[in-house]
Amino acid sequence: MARVDVRRVLVTIAAPALALVLALAIASLALRASGHSPVDTARAMVTYARRGSTQVLILNTATYYYLAAVAVAIGFRMNLFNIGVDGQYRLAALLSAAVGGAVHLPRPLHLLLIVVVAVTVGGMWAAIAGLLKAYRGVSEVISTIMLNAISTAVIAYLLTPGRLAVSTQGSNNIGTRLIPVSGQVPGLDLIPGANRQVFGFIIVSALVGIGYAVLLNRTRFGFDLRATGRSQSAAVASGVNVKRMVVISMALSGACAGLVGLPQLLGASYSYALDFPTGIGFTGIAIALLGRNHPVGIALGALLWSFLDQSSQILDLEGVPKEIVTIMQGSTVLSVVVAYELVRRYSQVLEQKRVGLALGQTTGVTA
Repeated sequence: MARVDVRRVLVTIAAPALALVLALAIASLALRASGHSPVDTARAMVTYARRGSTQVLILNTATYYYLAAVAVAIGFRMNLFNIGVDGQYRLAALLSAAVGGAVHLPRPLHLLLIVVVAVTVGGMWAAIAGLLKAYRGVSEVISTIMLNAISTAVIAYLLTPGRLAVSTQGSNNIGTRLIPVSGQVPGLDLIPGANRQVFGFIIVSALVGIGYAVLLNRTRFGFDLRATGRSQSAAVASGVNVKRMVVISMALSGACAGLVGLPQLLGASYSYALDFPTGIGFTGIAIALLGRNHPVGIALGALLWSFLDQSSQILDLEGVPKEIVTIMQGSTVLSVVVAYELVRRYSQVLEQKRVGLALGQTTGVTA
């Protein structure tokens, strides 16, 4: 039994490890081709990442990367491809910021209201794709892409003066009303000597990861979700309502996506403005793939991606184009697909050999 567990662990980490090796090799070739040393570049990035302020930025960025990846992973476990996380979290952030800036409540109630609005908006927006998938057979890939475009248009319509936005004096930027102190999440002094604070919402992000693991591995719903993702016909034979599972899974994915913008909203900007971060949902897809949809693997992937984003800021000063990091991130995504297929085929070969050996032993004992 112990040997089987060790082999399973090795196979699990083989794909992301192989993907990282391939990505590093591609990035090294790109650096060599541009006349730069891969070793010196890596050393400069690591040295810059050791600074206290950079470590805070890495943790803060990883906080919302993790939430985005978990949202994508929920869909992946159901064999659903939720590309709409980007539109879901931006629409949820806008409406929760508008509600949070319009009311004055005691801090616990104020924060709870903002979170509930964000989760509800994200879940309902994603449920549209789930309903179209379950009852009309529309691919969730197509519907979530279209919903991203629609959410962008809705945000542009609402984020104008006279609707949800107000003008900022001395600036061309516009945004929702500032959320009062009672609706803000205080930062944490986790890094000694840093002149920045870690988002307090990092605690919520960790709790979401724990809830994700418990839901999938310790509940009947999680078992039905994983079973449906692996084989819908087998799930139907066991009494699972597949259409209902599709809608609920997409709604859960969207609800988690609704939290993605809250670390920035409640910990730094306190308002949804034109310069609010975008594109986090697409990064979450890459991190979920890299982490193999496992909460711990996703956390490591989020930290790695955040490290690459933040440490690349020093490359311009070193005379190295920081687009090298983008090349590495893109090659990581491609390498993950290739590595997973190689590991999958190798796992099948090992399993066939194990079954063949077991059958041979059984036949010998019978004889």
